[in-house]
Amino acid sequence: MDWTKYGYVIASEYRKKIILCLSEAPKSPKKVSEETGLYISHVSHIINDLIRKGLVECLTPTLKRGKIFTLTSDGKDIADQLKRLR
Repeated sequence: MDWTKYGYVIASEYRKKIILCLSEAPKSPKKVSEETGLYISHVSHIINDLIRKGLVECLTPTLKRGKIFTLTSDGKDIADQLKRLR
């Protein structure tokens, strides 16, 4: 577990919601937005931040629209920790 990354995620309710949402299955930003109740623009911005931190990856990088995102192994570790603390 990378505790620095974990601290980054728990510092934001939005990041926590998105990590937990993506822990269920790979999803598009639109689907994440629908399931979390967050604006699509916020979801897209946060997903890009989580990609830079190595917590999320794109499964369909060649697509312009309809991209699908999933958690990396670090992201899954953080999601597991968040679920234990619920």
